[in-house]
Amino acid sequence: MAQRAEASRFSLQKDRMLRAAALCFNQKGFSGTSLKDVASHLGLTDAALYYYVKNKEELVYLCYLRAAELGREALDEALLVEGSAFEKVSRYLELHSRFMVGPPGPVAIMSEIPSLKSEHRDDILKQSREHSARFEALLREGIAEGSIAPCDVRMTGNAIMGALNWIPKWHHGDRTVAEQVIGSFPNILSRGLEADVRPATKTADGSR
Repeated sequence: MAQRAEASRFSLQKDRMLRAAALCFNQKGFSGTSLKDVASHLGLTDAALYYYVKNKEELVYLCYLRAAELGREALDEALLVEGSAFEKVSRYLELHSRFMVGPPGPVAIMSEIPSLKSEHRDDILKQSREHSARFEALLREGIAEGSIAPCDVRMTGNAIMGALNWIPKWHHGDRTVAEQVIGSFPNILSRGLEADVRPATKTADGSR
């Protein structure tokens, strides 16, 4: 029981650390952020952070792992929706937007991947490619079934992922803005995806 309680405290404190680190990295970048900045934000000593990470590079890596995990969770849940591929995409956009501006945030922007050491960089890029491939497969499914308008799935996926992942760059915790993101972003990003399934209208001479 004591071990479980200790593990739970460790997990909660680590998550708190990663959210604080994400905020610092998003605002000041990798080179502009020190472990002292993160520790200060948490009200801890520098030495306390070394209980969780070896160095700043590992902290960035863990922040990126967390961001990838949140995106994966959003897509996993969206794929459980009973409906069209377009409805699943819409649900994914809603969930991912909520993760970005809701309680799980701040989420790190993956803009410093080149700063990671090779094994960490390769892991993050692999997870990013896998996530993009799953989303593109969902777009193809929607095109095939007719719920999503024909499009270049690679470019469309890149545009949507870029918009979602950049939210933390300009959202800094304001609740009013967060509500606007949750209320508007999914519709804005999906508006051009939905196929026009309205029946063709007849002209005066009876043609369509």
